[in-house]
Amino acid sequence: MDRSIVTITPTPPYDFGLTANYATYFRGQYGAESFGQDVFRRLLDCRGQLYLVTVRSLGTVDVPLLEVEIKTSGARLDGDVVSEVERQVAWILGADQDLVPFYRMATNDSELGPLAHGLRGLHVPHTASVYEALVLAILGQQISSHVARMVRTSLIQTYGPSAEVSGVKYYAFPRPEAIVRAGVEGLRGIKFSARKAEYIVDIAARVATGELDLEGLQHQFDEEVVRTLLSIRGVGLWTAHWLLIRALGRTDGFPHGDLAVQRLLGVMVDGGPPLSPKEALWYSRLWSPYRSYMTTYLFAAARSGRFARLSRVGQVGP
Repeated sequence: MDRSIVTITPTPPYDFGLTANYATYFRGQYGAESFGQDVFRRLLDCRGQLYLVTVRSLGTVDVPLLEVEIKTSGARLDGDVVSEVERQVAWILGADQDLVPFYRMATNDSELGPLAHGLRGLHVPHTASVYEALVLAILGQQISSHVARMVRTSLIQTYGPSAEVSGVKYYAFPRPEAIVRAGVEGLRGIKFSARKAEYIVDIAARVATGELDLEGLQHQFDEEVVRTLLSIRGVGLWTAHWLLIRALGRTDGFPHGDLAVQRLLGVMVDGGPPLSPKEALWYSRLWSPYRSYMTTYLFAAARSGRFARLSRVGQVGP
């Protein structure tokens, strides 16, 4: 077992617990990532080899420092590999984001200010790849979070590469080739709907052959990204805007068609009923070009059980 330890210094303020909890939807695990007892873990698939990363905080919100332990049993940890794994961990945990301009805007905003203050140091975590984000987004379309979680787990544990470290088995996200080999019937066998299975197998096949360069979207402007994604079978505007936030690290993504966004904004802006998609988009202009952060803070407040305290509901007296 080869092992290496490196440190990452995130841009402050940085709350490791909040950020890692958000990455795992405040449930301890999401996809191939887990967070518990102040430790974040992920089996990374890097250059065709598997590396278990274990991340702990050695610092504070204002003086952050992350310790990253990298273990592998299948390859040597040379300097180039360690640097690449370190880069991926920093990306996944949003370590390099500068929140100061967002906080400066939020300070003078009566709706957003309490969220930014109450969740200070939350960075936006990212998926390891655009491909992973797209598969997960399609998988989660129009089904309950409970069902989506079960299907995600089945997909990863059935078709994802695995490695055993210290007697514990870890899984990485399935490679496109594995999903192509599974085919529609294989995904149907783990409770995928026929349509979602078709969409995901088609995407995996196009990625595997190089016809679809999802990672190349990193080099396109937001509008180009949305157009490209909308041309893919099974991808709508909701999915495209979520990928701007979670897969591409853009600061101004806003999924105005998301029902939860509409409901939470309705409470936040006037303590009332859900906004319409058009109303949500209109209000969101107040927070451009940092709508990705606003959206993340909105969901973090809701998923962590802090929304009532940090929103208009908690500010308006009897």
